[in-house]
Amino acid sequence: MQLEELSDKLEINELLARYCHSLDEKDWPSFRAIFTDDASIDFTAFGGPQGSVAELETFLVPILDGLAGSQHTVSTIKIDLDGDLAKARSAAIVPMTTINAEGVESTFISGLWYEDHLARTQNGWRIQSRKQVRGWASSPI
Repeated sequence: MQLEELSDKLEINELLARYCHSLDEKDWPSFRAIFTDDASIDFTAFGGPQGSVAELETFLVPILDGLAGSQHTVSTIKIDLDGDLAKARSAAIVPMTTINAEGVESTFISGLWYEDHLARTQNGWRIQSRKQVRGWASSPI
């Protein structure tokens, strides 16, 4: 593996981690910076939108604001580079916790894959398109 390929893969891994942190920290400017300006999103696998990053943000804000906590994670990341373009597939596990009126916590966990197309931009690698692929979901115990 050449040094540039290692550097590209490391930068893409960092970008995918920043996606998770931006959601859990509700850092919407950082969230938007992960994507190209014309990025397309398909989150229909779990009832989300298919469209722009702005549409996805509009969908996610009230969900995340209504949670006591969430912890987005990605792993087993596969990256195929092709010059200034790349494809990535990563496994994700997302626990989301709510607290009811009586103070009882309830956690919903989902497993999915992200299928991404990325582009090298003047600001580094960015996601051009992202699709959620449903794996599984677990109701609270």
